[in-house]
Amino acid sequence: MTLLTTPTSDLETAPRHGPGAGLAAGLVVLLGILLVVCFASVTLGSRGVGVSTIWKAFTDFDPASASETVVRQMRVPRTLIGVFAGAALGLSGAILQGVTRNPLADPGIMGINAGAAAFIVFGIMVLGAQSVSVYIWLAFAGAGAATVAVYGIASFGREGATPVKLALAGAAVTAVLMSVASAIVMTNVDALNELRFWQVGSLAGRYLPVFWQTAPFILVGLVVALGAGRALNGLALGEDLAVALGQKVRLTRIVLFVTVAVLCGAATAACGPIAFVGLVVPHLARLICGPDYRWILPYSLLLTPIVLLTADILGRVVVSPGELQVGVVLGVLGAPAFIALVRYRNLAEL
Repeated sequence: MTLLTTPTSDLETAPRHGPGAGLAAGLVVLLGILLVVCFASVTLGSRGVGVSTIWKAFTDFDPASASETVVRQMRVPRTLIGVFAGAALGLSGAILQGVTRNPLADPGIMGINAGAAAFIVFGIMVLGAQSVSVYIWLAFAGAGAATVAVYGIASFGREGATPVKLALAGAAVTAVLMSVASAIVMTNVDALNELRFWQVGSLAGRYLPVFWQTAPFILVGLVVALGAGRALNGLALGEDLAVALGQKVRLTRIVLFVTVAVLCGAATAACGPIAFVGLVVPHLARLICGPDYRWILPYSLLLTPIVLLTADILGRVVVSPGELQVGVVLGVLGAPAFIALVRYRNLAEL
């Protein structure tokens, strides 16, 4: 589906690194790689699991078997959440970079992580929330509220929500929310213990209820996001030219920011703040398929969960029988990866 009708732009006919058939074949290859990574995510870890055990876990489950219980209750939900959250973060990063025309834009620029953390702290201190399911909804509401606040502040003035104003508004909202959350946490030890999960993103300890509560939002966001390619191509030409070509720029931005809020809010609610994938992976997709967002979006959709699950597997294997949270692994690997991208291509071209 197409998000908004946008005249065909030069970006849509710009030369790419290969013909459309080649890029489509690349998506098939990435889908195969993702399936392999998902299989590895279920089998690898501090406790190795064989194919026969996985088969029995779903066809002839024995509650007394520790390995089968690990597969059904831990590994499979963890992998599913990694796939959905990764896809959500990758598409969110690609959309934000397209809407703001800022190569450094990522979900964090919207204050999503700060909004989620602040609402969780508020729920613990004021509402007495103690359930993981409640934390999920609080995180989702906080992420959405922060996105609305950023866009509303940036919309003040005759120019509307320009890329520079969006970046400044995002930084301001993030600073305020993090200051409020920190002030609350410093006065209450219980709040500090509950907030530690949201400070370092993780796929560990995520069970099927978490997946089922966040998956519907992510699915809706994915459908809308994948239809935004033509609209983002129009915005890439610049606001004035996009308006001259008949695109409803304000409406396009509102729809896309709401989509980002839904995707990132659900992903953050499911596994906490995950850094770097929303920033780096869209650039990697752009290196592969060129500037056309009709290809950047599906490539980001598949590449991000591959990267996220691979980092999660590394975190389980490197310090086995212990475990490094995926947010830590991505922080260690993401920074040098982005520096390498910047050195490989001029940042202005990414």
